[in-house]
Amino acid sequence: MFAIPILAIGFLILIKGADFLVNGSCVLAKKLHVSNLIIGLTVVAFGTSAPELFVNITASLDKNVSIAIGNIIGSNIFNILLIAGMSAVIMPLSVTVGTVWKEIPFSLLATIALAVLANDVSLDGDSCSVLSRTDGCVLILFFLVFMYYIISIARQHESFELEQVIEMGLVKSLIYVAIGFIALFFGSKLVVSSAVALAATFGISQSFIGLTIVSAGTSLPELATSAVAAYRKNSELAVGNIVGSNIFNIFFILGISSIISPLPLAGTFNFDLFVLTVSSVLLFIFMFTGKKHVLDRWEGWTFLIAYIAYVLYLIKRG
Repeated sequence: MFAIPILAIGFLILIKGADFLVNGSCVLAKKLHVSNLIIGLTVVAFGTSAPELFVNITASLDKNVSIAIGNIIGSNIFNILLIAGMSAVIMPLSVTVGTVWKEIPFSLLATIALAVLANDVSLDGDSCSVLSRTDGCVLILFFLVFMYYIISIARQHESFELEQVIEMGLVKSLIYVAIGFIALFFGSKLVVSSAVALAATFGISQSFIGLTIVSAGTSLPELATSAVAAYRKNSELAVGNIVGSNIFNIFFILGISSIISPLPLAGTFNFDLFVLTVSSVLLFIFMFTGKKHVLDRWEGWTFLIAYIAYVLYLIKRG
């Protein structure tokens, strides 16, 4: 039973570690005269996905494959159905044409690419499905293309202002970065070990833990960012945070994870990939139902109800 409080402590350490890493890295980047735009697109964007990254690296090194896969698929489902749904209920989310026709389809492409790479049995007739190191390199290449795209698009804007950058000296910023990495490392160790212990104690699969508890915990930074952005009527940030995180999770985090250690996929994950694909398609379709390019409240409620139904199914599946 100590696994439950240890898991909670692990999530807390992960989130605070990400905060320290982002704050210290932003200051270092400013001192190196890196533009606000690049800092926002790399350091800050990386920060919200750092918990997923470190949990997946730890799970991959420890051969806890189901937690690594479940964490990413579950996080992406959580991002769309729960975070986007909750944000839309707080305030209908109006987005630009670029987000509708480029970023959202790119996140759908990421999901489809993962589904294709993860189905060696169905597509190639292999004995098992594995995200190999080659597949990981393919995902990283997709990620580099996406980074090139968003930087080239963002450079068209005249200015880009960071919301907050804590003032501190060089030594202190280095200490912040070090603390961030150490906290993320130990926090991820606590989360993975306690998740494995919970699965063993209650006789449930590691995939269930990864798809629900671990994915929800590592997605807390995205939840906070999008919910606050929706409340402040900053719809573009709320949706962009969700879509960007989903792309980052698949292309970068799963890419790195499978390069570290090839990830065999159980056949049960195909249903979860199906749910993620349908959710991504619905996010795109909802941009054209009701008010154009707006995720309305009723659509947000649809997402929330769908997430509850999905979790109930996972409980039944075990």
